Amino acid sequence: METRHFRTLFISDVHLGSKAARTDFLLDFLRYHEADTIYLVGDIVDGWRLKRNWYWPQGCNDVVQKLLRKARKGTRIVYIPGNHDEFLRTFPGTHFGGIEVQDRAIHEMADGKKYLVIHGDQFDVVVRNMRVLAYLGDWAYDAAIAINVGLAAVRRVLGMPYWSFSAWAKLQVKHAVNFIGEFQRVVADEARRSEVDGVICGHIHHAIMEDIDGIHYVNTGDWVESCTAIVENHDGSLELISWQKIAATAEVTEIKALPAPKNVEDMQAA
Repeated sequence: METRHFRTLFISDVHLGSKAARTDFLLDFLRYHEADTIYLVGDIVDGWRLKRNWYWPQGCNDVVQKLLRKARKGTRIVYIPGNHDEFLRTFPGTHFGGIEVQDRAIHEMADGKKYLVIHGDQFDVVVRNMRVLAYLGDWAYDAAIAINVGLAAVRRVLGMPYWSFSAWAKLQVKHAVNFIGEFQRVVADEARRSEVDGVICGHIHHAIMEDIDGIHYVNTGDWVESCTAIVENHDGSLELISWQKIAATAEVTEIKALPAPKNVEDMQAA
């Protein structure tokens, strides 16, 4: 498979330090994708889980080393911390091995359009105002991910493709579906206040590109459930890429734009 080169690459929610992190998929993706600029849009390192139980296998080191090598070779890498790696928010403007830390960024596309780049947890009421509930939700998410791991092993033996129980379960809960819709609207409002054309964020592990009242809302997804990234082509257009398998047999789904669900029921049926 040939390596593809893009103007910009946006990745979020890798959760290094979590047993659910798909470091093998991400490393494979990074082998075949180069970019002038890479934005790490938060929750790259999972500080919450590392505080509870230290877990840092070789795959985590490999991802970090891969990014550092890209930086040494001239790729500009911008790290925008999220809630799980919020310890980095005390270092705005700092460079670590060629990786620069910013709280947020305004990225200008090749076609002149401007996008606000943020993780998005700033607009999550649970994370900001109900910390204990956020940690409980994180624990429940860990349990769902554990089920994912078992299911994935069984499906591999049966020759079936990867399927995320946690992502499916999340979209069956009406409150979660309503939260996703409200989160998207609030983040789009922030982009409008920033007087830009769109917003690129992560946080909720729900990859999508859609128009929200004139604002192009883009969510990068994650490398725990969906293994997705956003890429900017050299003409300024954006693609959502889903990396489904490892190595030369990788199946890649490229989506110019995902259809927006018309209502809650549509999202639950998706």
